[in-house]
Amino acid sequence: MAKILIVDDSRTSRKILKGILEGEGYEIVGEATNGQEGYEKYIELKPDVVTMDITMPVLDGIEALKKIKSDHPDAKVVMVTAAGQKTKMVEAVQNGASEFVSKPFEPEQLKMIIDKVVG
Repeated sequence: MAKILIVDDSRTSRKILKGILEGEGYEIVGEATNGQEGYEKYIELKPDVVTMDITMPVLDGIEALKKIKSDHPDAKVVMVTAAGQKTKMVEAVQNGASEFVSKPFEPEQLKMIIDKVVG
C-alpha cells in the first residue's frame, strides 16, 4: 500500500488525516509541521504521496511543492486547502500539484483522491 507523508501545521488536521488514511490501509511514513520540514522529510523518507497544507509557517505549501517538484519532478503532492483558497489552488496546479482535497475531510473523497494519484 502507498506510503504517505502528511505535512500540516495543525496537529488536529494531521491526526484526522492519519486516522482516515491508516483506516484505508495506507502507511503514514512521517509527519511534518511546516513546508521546510516537509521538504526535508520528503528527501529522507521518499513517500509515494505527500498531503501538503497550503497555509503554514516557515515555508508555505506552494513553496514546499515547488522545492519538491524541482528536485523530484515525479513527486505526487496532494494539496490540502481550506475554503476560499481558489487562487492558491490555481498556483499549486501551475506548480505541479497532483490533486486537491479540501477541509473538512470527507473520508470517501480523500480515499478516492489518494487512490487516483497513486494510480
